[in-house]
Amino acid sequence: MAQWILRLDLRSPAFAGENPALYRTGLDMAAFVDDLGFDHCMLSEHHGADDGYLPSPLVYGAAVAARTTRLRLRISAIVLPLHDPLRIAEDAAVLDRIAEGRLELVLVAGFLPGEFAMFERSLADRGRLLEEGVALLRQAWSGAAFEYRGRTIRITPRPWQQGGPPLLLGGATPLAARRAARWGDGFVPGIAGLYEGYAAACRAEGKEAKPEPIFGPMGVFVSEDPEAAWRRIAPHALHENNCYARWYAESGTRGPYGHFDNADDLRATGIYQVLTPERCIELARYLGSRGQLFVHPLLAGLDPAIGWETLHPLKEKVLPRLAGL
Repeated sequence: MAQWILRLDLRSPAFAGENPALYRTGLDMAAFVDDLGFDHCMLSEHHGADDGYLPSPLVYGAAVAARTTRLRLRISAIVLPLHDPLRIAEDAAVLDRIAEGRLELVLVAGFLPGEFAMFERSLADRGRLLEEGVALLRQAWSGAAFEYRGRTIRITPRPWQQGGPPLLLGGATPLAARRAARWGDGFVPGIAGLYEGYAAACRAEGKEAKPEPIFGPMGVFVSEDPEAAWRRIAPHALHENNCYARWYAESGTRGPYGHFDNADDLRATGIYQVLTPERCIELARYLGSRGQLFVHPLLAGLDPAIGWETLHPLKEKVLPRLAGL
């Protein structure tokens, strides 16, 4: 069966109004999908965003871990060059302990100039800092003392997972794919067409790449009346999509999101899909075991009631039909 992934970035633009319970609602939803058998909870990171995009996924991840028992936590992604890698090593080790080995990290070099300025980092150094940071995390999680910039360092506690959480590298360039083959435990491509190069680079490194995942829509919703549901979801989908598109344009970065002036044109791309239970079942079966379906019930300040209207049909009408596949 395709993997089911709960997306939480907790952004809430001004037009959505205040929702003081947003963070708690996200935890309630994580606990709900944990009981349903979802595979991952995906937590993302950005800084200084006008819509309050989650800046601290490791902190929030600890709360998710405490509310769940089987859901894997995929921090996707940490912009590692913005952080002190020793602090990330400690925080991730603690989170992996709380989650009892359910943590995996997707590490990226980053691309937004404003974020690098905020933390007084240089964009020109991001590739080097990412590679150095990955090496340091592995060394830190060995449990042994080591030398770092003239100091003797020991990171405690050791993570729950032997050697630490899996470190996947993400990116949207051939260089990022080659870097992932050399330094990572896997690759999360930001755009299509990079996985073949990653697999070739893995072979050159004497590694075997895992089968390429098949990505479904970045926001799946379930409703018996998709047209009515889309009208309520559309402003939030348009906000998220165009925010990413603006970031890519500002930084000259390629990505899966392009600007759209209206929600109908955006809907036609299939990035966001509102499906009947039957169509959702068909999509999951079509994607197969390598498929990944992203459920985004709090999309850009979406009324949580709409998110719950997706989660309950998944429990009652979709996942039972897929059991055993």
